[in-house]
Amino acid sequence: MSSARWMKKRSRRPVSRLHWQEVATAFGVAALVGVITGWPVAALLAGCAVVGLRAIFGATSSAVVPKKLEAIASWTEMLRDTLVAASGLTQAIIATAETAPLGLRAEARRLAARLDARVAMKDALTAFADEIGDATADVIVASLLMASEERAQRLSDLLGALARSARSEVSMRLRVEASRSSARTAVRTVAIVSIGFMALLFAASRQYLAPYGTVAGEMVLALVGVLYGLGLFLMTRMARPEVATRLLAPPTRSLVSSAGMDAADA
Repeated sequence: MSSARWMKKRSRRPVSRLHWQEVATAFGVAALVGVITGWPVAALLAGCAVVGLRAIFGATSSAVVPKKLEAIASWTEMLRDTLVAASGLTQAIIATAETAPLGLRAEARRLAARLDARVAMKDALTAFADEIGDATADVIVASLLMASEERAQRLSDLLGALARSARSEVSMRLRVEASRSSARTAVRTVAIVSIGFMALLFAASRQYLAPYGTVAGEMVLALVGVLYGLGLFLMTRMARPEVATRLLAPPTRSLVSSAGMDAADA
């Protein structure tokens, strides 16, 4: 089993465990609300709310991306500086693996281990790009791939330019993330106030909500709940960053390889 597959298999275990915990919590909350209110629709909406609130209040992976990009930029600069003294790209990668930034050290060590085990540079760098899974990192890896296959000149200058570009993108993503954080805060505030108001209204004036216990009231409650959930979903989607298309994603690798071959022939 390759190291990339092993990492993916290992990463699924906590995700699956968290998924079942979320499902169990949703069922528990739905049962509790159903017993307290006696409204089947309210119980169903409460269960769905548990899943939705986790998506709203959960930590966003976009906050981690700039740190990863910063580590990629630093490692690229290390490669640039090491290439001067190293005998080639392979030796430069192996030499910088142990001192790579913490945000990228594990991936760099696995890349160096593959190269040290005589894995082909193309396969090792492709697995490295898959582990990072970022479009900016793909540009750097693609440059390394073409440099290893075509023996590009002035690779140090190219790596320096790519590192500066990565740092510029870090600054841009941080600014975008700061603007989106206010939108996420607004969504969370709306969710907290709405749920708190409904709970307080049910506890203080249950007779006011009594019509929702009828069949017609349940239908109205279902409609209101669906529309409210749709509104929160759209607000959350607006605050969620769009995932950039990867250059070295599996469907596009053949295109990149053919482009490199055409450039080599030219």
